[in-house]
Amino acid sequence: MSAFVNYEPGSYRDRDGRVFYDQDGGVFRALSSRALTAWNDLQTTRFFPRSVESGAVVRSQALSPAEAQQVVGFENWAGALRHDVIPFVSYPFEWSFGMLQDAALLQLDLLGTALTEDFTLKDGTAYNVQWTGVRPVFVDVVSFERLLAGQTWAGYRQFCQTFLFPLMLQAYKQTPFQPWLRGRLDGITPDECWSLMSWRDFFRRGVPSHVCLHAWLQSRRATPETSTTSALAAAGFRKDLIRANAQGLKRIVSSLLWKPAPSAWSNYAEANGYAIADQRLKENFVRQAVHSKSWGLVWDVGCNTGTYSRIAAENAEQVVAIDADPLTVERLYQSLKLEPDRRGAPILPLVSNLADQTGGLGWRGLERKSLPARGRPELTLCLALIHHLVIGAGVPMLELLDWFAELGTSLIIEFVAKDDPMVQSLLKNRRDRDKDYEQDVFERLLSAKFDVVRKEPLGSGTRTLYFAHSRGPR
Repeated sequence: MSAFVNYEPGSYRDRDGRVFYDQDGGVFRALSSRALTAWNDLQTTRFFPRSVESGAVVRSQALSPAEAQQVVGFENWAGALRHDVIPFVSYPFEWSFGMLQDAALLQLDLLGTALTEDFTLKDGTAYNVQWTGVRPVFVDVVSFERLLAGQTWAGYRQFCQTFLFPLMLQAYKQTPFQPWLRGRLDGITPDECWSLMSWRDFFRRGVPSHVCLHAWLQSRRATPETSTTSALAAAGFRKDLIRANAQGLKRIVSSLLWKPAPSAWSNYAEANGYAIADQRLKENFVRQAVHSKSWGLVWDVGCNTGTYSRIAAENAEQVVAIDADPLTVERLYQSLKLEPDRRGAPILPLVSNLADQTGGLGWRGLERKSLPARGRPELTLCLALIHHLVIGAGVPMLELLDWFAELGTSLIIEFVAKDDPMVQSLLKNRRDRDKDYEQDVFERLLSAKFDVVRKEPLGSGTRTLYFAHSRGPR
């Protein structure tokens, strides 16, 4: 199911149902007769309200028939739910290893709990999980349904393709899963995962039963699913087998460890060349800008350790901390998990490269939206990043500032001059083709789109901070 955020008003159908985003930011889901029956059955359980109260499942409320008929586009549906809004929608290809692992464990825990009252999850996709800060939340409430005699866990294949196989590839083969999940929303197939394994990997935990056997069965699949279910019912297939499978998967997922070598950016904070005085001046500059007004959504692009994300969280409703390096985001995620009582707005860490952003994906390009389509920031922190985008990735300075202006965001941005050691390392062994990467050019382009309210050179003499408000696109 598409998850919950303040998209532009209108109706939208995904592969599972219909979702409507009203003017007030409410999120509605249409229910078929079958889904409405499943929802009503769910209200008779003990596990479901407990899961909602604990924050593991999104809070939802059924609309009365009269209320449902008033929602545009819902006239011909059996019922409708209104869900609590998730602050910012994210996708599994933007998560770090630990985020995908924790989301997988949440689904397995919910499946195990549901089985105690003869319910199951009909889906197992990673897209059924969203985040409130660093806490995973299950959002597809009508995925819960009564367990029928002989019924297997229908979500097993989805779970393997979007959770287990990506985690295995990163833990066992040091292969980042983000490009794979971005390349196909259905995830990594069993035969693809097996083709990437060596025979030595056959002896790793979970590979024989969940990868090799799964791939073999897929290659021989010829029996219709309905016939298989009937045969299992006749053979006395029990929920104990589903529970045992879920418990086994939980042991495998919990045991997976990613042991990466240091990345180019994972130690950047220690090697960026800031003097202590400059570091304090930069933090004070950001803090004063952040506290100049209350902010809704804040982006921290190139967030690294999250120092400035935490400052932004002091006076914002939601902070999205974005970095292109998966190891950097993983370290930030794990550090935020250790701060359960941290005051301030929730911080959502995401893996995303601004120079290679994800556009609309899925059916009609609407199922998985671009970053701006999921919520435009009121304030964006872009600190020690533009030299990497302009010089390192070849993004024209004008295009970069135009994009920020089109977002309609205020901006805390840092310009790092060409004689700075970090920029010199980018220019090494290449011709200086970046004629627009000069401070006077940057200031002229910035002033054309933004009202600069404050400028602060750092003591190094090679770095300057700016706080500016966008005048919007012309």
